[in-house]
Amino acid sequence: MALAVWQWWGARRFPLHQAPPPPANPWPAVTLLKPLKGWEAATESCLRSWLDQTSTGPVQILFGVASPGDPAVAGVRALLAAYPGRDAELVLCPEVLGANAKVSTLIQLRRRARHPVLVISDADVRVPAGFLGAALAPLADPRVGLVNPFYCLANPGTLALRWEALAINADFWSQVLQGKSLQPLDFALGAVMVTRQEALTKIGGFEGFVDHLADDFQLGHRIARAGWQIALCPLVVECWSPPMGWAGVWGHQLRWARTIRVSKPVPYALSGLGNLTVWALLWLAVRPTPGVAVAVGAMLSARMALAYDLQNRLRPGAARLSEIWLAPVKDLLQGFLWLFAFLGNDIVWRGKRHRLLPDGRLQPVAEQSR
Repeated sequence: MALAVWQWWGARRFPLHQAPPPPANPWPAVTLLKPLKGWEAATESCLRSWLDQTSTGPVQILFGVASPGDPAVAGVRALLAAYPGRDAELVLCPEVLGANAKVSTLIQLRRRARHPVLVISDADVRVPAGFLGAALAPLADPRVGLVNPFYCLANPGTLALRWEALAINADFWSQVLQGKSLQPLDFALGAVMVTRQEALTKIGGFEGFVDHLADDFQLGHRIARAGWQIALCPLVVECWSPPMGWAGVWGHQLRWARTIRVSKPVPYALSGLGNLTVWALLWLAVRPTPGVAVAVGAMLSARMALAYDLQNRLRPGAARLSEIWLAPVKDLLQGFLWLFAFLGNDIVWRGKRHRLLPDGRLQPVAEQSR
């Protein structure tokens, strides 16, 4: 319970949604790297949100696809025609440079980048007006090598996605801030990453982790190890997910859990201590007395109230009182997920089965059987 309150209090103190004042000097010139694969219902609006961004410095936008037959090609060409004044282009990135196709595309896009600051963003990310300036502001401090915003799952249209939305919109961002209160950030959040070309060159470029699944963790961790700080942008971006059922969401969450467990094994193991519902119910099972039952009821009520508040803090008005029961259910499922993360190293990613090696690299399972 103390861990839950600490997590909530740390999140409440962060100046979420508060944009910094306008810059006294022009922001640095930036290149946006946008690797694409496929074209979902929300892809166009997500990309438009980037094309609509304004900055006091030059902005170059590079959209990358691996194949000329990708459905994203037609969509991007239509957008480029609608924004003729933008310094934007579609780049074919056919080289397979490692196990991580996204990083392969980033390597090829970077070759065409002209500016000293890179913004790396997933295809399903929609950003608010004024985001680019807010994300660049921390780079005024030369000690900052990477900037991240928090992100929310914006369209949880199924019950399974609402469970995942609770994990992201209530717990993940507040847990990041809880960890930050103990030590500086040493990893990146993958939805949007803003970094200096100088820092990326110093850590060996994207090539250094082209075979790793957690490219966001690797980028941030290596930049932090090289001596730069990682800053958080107060504006929140939206991630738009295609509809998924329980099987798809469970597979996504298991892949994420095993990736974190491999990347940060001790913190991940200790994260089980923060599962309020599991520990409260275990206490009641061991000592089923009226006093314990009342205490456990109070704890579960607090858990639901804190989760409701945190969701509304990240995405105002998004939480529903009718769904507060999902918080303890999420905790119970998360307990099983935490356990399953230790029971194997196989994951399914982009429709293929891989094995996570101890250093976080990906190895196709087919290679193992040869």
